[in-house]
Amino acid sequence: MSINETTAAANGRGSDAWARPWTQLSVERVSSGHCRVTFDHPPINTITAATVAELAELVTLIEEDPELKVVVFSSANPDFFLAHYDVENDPARTAALGLGPTGLPAWTDVLVRISRLPVVSICAIRGRARGAGSEFILACDLRFASRENTLLGQFEVGIGVVPGGAPMARLARLVGRGRALEILLVADDLDGPRAERYGYVNRVIADDQLDNEVAAIASRLARFDREAIARTKAHVDRVTLPAEAELTGAITDFRELFARPAQQAQWARLQALGLNTDSDLERSLGHRVVESLPDA
Repeated sequence: MSINETTAAANGRGSDAWARPWTQLSVERVSSGHCRVTFDHPPINTITAATVAELAELVTLIEEDPELKVVVFSSANPDFFLAHYDVENDPARTAALGLGPTGLPAWTDVLVRISRLPVVSICAIRGRARGAGSEFILACDLRFASRENTLLGQFEVGIGVVPGGAPMARLARLVGRGRALEILLVADDLDGPRAERYGYVNRVIADDQLDNEVAAIASRLARFDREAIARTKAHVDRVTLPAEAELTGAITDFRELFARPAQQAQWARLQALGLNTDSDLERSLGHRVVESLPDA
């Protein structure tokens, strides 16, 4: 369906901004109040500097749209929602994006702005979301996951770095300190049912019902009053979202630790095993990350 012309006219940037040639995702306007975003960056939806830049542009469009009430994020790849950050693509490219409107580094800025949107952000998770992919879903308001086909995790400690998008601040609020430390330090995958038990996701839904159930929730929200949604969400945000000071140091820690020779060597071993490709390593990354460690 084409972008609603009334909304496009109200948004000073016009329909051309929404209809731009996205390279990392596709955007569909289901109705004036409901937008669907599909990640589509083969082979496994890794997050690169281009992904960060497009998400920043998308968030700006959402912020400026006076009619939008709900945005649903999903993936064109049923096995990978958002795999993780692609360090092979060169972290300097993401660093070169500079600071976003919040004054935070580009990736952190995107996550903070998504959380603060006056519209409801929903992730319909099918497949794997690890590392920065996990950080993205944690920044969204609601997370519904395929019962049979979801793997979530923060594998960064397993490769000797700190998660750069500061999921520490979000996970601890969602699942509690002990479970947050388990997820972050053990660095293994959680399947859908376990993620639901921990509070990582709102709930799991049978895979063949996930799309329809999320669409029904989004359609319901799209009928509600936008100002009531925005103000209610703002009240919840004030008492649940981490302060910016809790988010600022993680990306620096990530870059400093990743620059060490040992981590460069470990990353090279992962690449040799199939990192950033649709490989058995990527499908079982939480379990297999230990294979990149040097012999004890």
